[in-house]
Amino acid sequence: MDAQGRGRADDIDPADQWVLNPNTGEYELRLSPSATQSPVPGPRRPAAREEAGAPPRRNDSAPDGARPVRGGDVPPPRSARRRGGEPETPQGRRAARRPVKKKSKAKKALAWTAGGTAFVLVAIGAAGYLYIKHLNDNITSVSDDGAGTGGFRKDEAINILLIGTDKRTGKGNEGYGDPGSVGHADTTILLHVSKDRSNATALSIPRDLITNVPDCPTKQADGTEKVIAGTQNVRFNTSLGQDGRTPSCTMRTVTELTGIKPDDFMVADFNAVKTLTDVVGGVEVCLGKDIDDPDSHLKLSKGMHTIRGEQALAFVRTRHSVGFGGDLSRIGLQQQFLSALMRKLKGNSTLSSPTKMLNLAEAGTKALTVDDKLDSIGKLKDLGLELGKLNLKNLTFTTVPVKDNPADGTVHKTVLLDPALAPQVFEAIRNDISFTEVKKKQKAAKDAQAARLKGSRSAPSDVRVRILNGGAQPGSAQETLDWLQNQEGVLKSENAGNAPAQLSKTTLEYAPDQAAQARELAHLMGLPGSALKPGKSVTNSQGLPAMTLTLGKDFKGAGVSLTPPSKAPDVAKSTADKVQCAS
Repeated sequence: MDAQGRGRADDIDPADQWVLNPNTGEYELRLSPSATQSPVPGPRRPAAREEAGAPPRRNDSAPDGARPVRGGDVPPPRSARRRGGEPETPQGRRAARRPVKKKSKAKKALAWTAGGTAFVLVAIGAAGYLYIKHLNDNITSVSDDGAGTGGFRKDEAINILLIGTDKRTGKGNEGYGDPGSVGHADTTILLHVSKDRSNATALSIPRDLITNVPDCPTKQADGTEKVIAGTQNVRFNTSLGQDGRTPSCTMRTVTELTGIKPDDFMVADFNAVKTLTDVVGGVEVCLGKDIDDPDSHLKLSKGMHTIRGEQALAFVRTRHSVGFGGDLSRIGLQQQFLSALMRKLKGNSTLSSPTKMLNLAEAGTKALTVDDKLDSIGKLKDLGLELGKLNLKNLTFTTVPVKDNPADGTVHKTVLLDPALAPQVFEAIRNDISFTEVKKKQKAAKDAQAARLKGSRSAPSDVRVRILNGGAQPGSAQETLDWLQNQEGVLKSENAGNAPAQLSKTTLEYAPDQAAQARELAHLMGLPGSALKPGKSVTNSQGLPAMTLTLGKDFKGAGVSLTPPSKAPDVAKSTADKVQCAS
């Protein structure tokens, strides 16, 4: 439906006919001049009643101070009017019965372009179908090669892998650094959105982190599949581009590194930064000092600045003029930039402009490459609506904890995982633990855990248990038996070999009269309440009733707790709602 189809023949963007009602959060059609409107002010000929000197008719239902109805201004019949003088219509009657509820800003705001755009297009009508088809044609997708979960789900936690490449494709990018780059994973962020959508964590993975890249089955351009051999002890950024690796290989590397399997991926190049910041009219960033970086071409004074286009790209590429002068310092700038972009996208100046939303969709679908499970505007819209539920104060940016690689002899040239903190960060994300204070959720989880384990416990010497390996590393059952007997005094325990089937989670099955024993063993081993399964007892080798402990794939070793942390570890972090100043 174009402007002429709605009675407008002049050159007007159809999207401009739709405006956001601040009371309802819905887009409504703004009437064209050809629709019924108030009369144009001008000379008015007195009505016959006035010419005769009679007093003008009075509108008894008009509020105080309202203009009385005169000759040609015929009021609606009294039966068609409501109190206050407004015409009564079926819509009006419904509105009178049902008061309008104001939506919260969080619900009105759609943080990601696709969600808001799809809504606008539906409102536009027939033209929406053609434009959605056009947006679908813009999208470039690449196979995930089975490395993902099969796509995000609305009823589960979401893990999206965001990858920024250093490939110099696109107009104006030839002069940046290595013009022949194959497109490595120069910037990588694992975005975890909690199951209840109350919080999210954006985890930056340093490009210079030394890790292992696994073998990567990869679909080739001709449709055949090739397994690209993995490499050991290499920079993380070589998981993409190197030896023909695709984003699915970066997914596999992240899974091996963190134990978190991404649902989908999005890949952006240099042009994505430039075009998106141009469309939103720039983003506001803060500098704690003057910066003049000849390598990134960023030259800005101390203080607040609105950056866009080439200047925005220079900002996210700067590293030599901030912090330690390496990639870890640049990560801080990138997190600040993304926070600023999120604030701008959720701001009213963006959400209230259908034209701006459509331009964002145009730019976003052209700038991003996604996996084949996220290859339509409909799927992107669904993802956008899920992400739009987030409150920016509960969106945390942090970085994988690392330490300097002693093999380099240079500060932050390459880095290694911090063996103490990194596993805690990964575990918190795997267990959907918020890095911000979402008190209601954390209290509910803690109370549920306490309720499951509440009650008296037996002495370790009274616990009888048979141990089976149901998916843990070979030898885990014997290792656990030795630990229980020698370290914890659970002498009435035995190795029962392999379980009949593999389990993803460790379980402890017990009979009702063994509840106290189960609570004691769960306490000793650090089993979560969800691992305790009321059921039947079994007979051990002495002919006595015993519980059954089956070690699942999640088993980490004897003496290593399986209970999820109650809170995230204390690491450097920032939230998207606050402005950070780079220095």
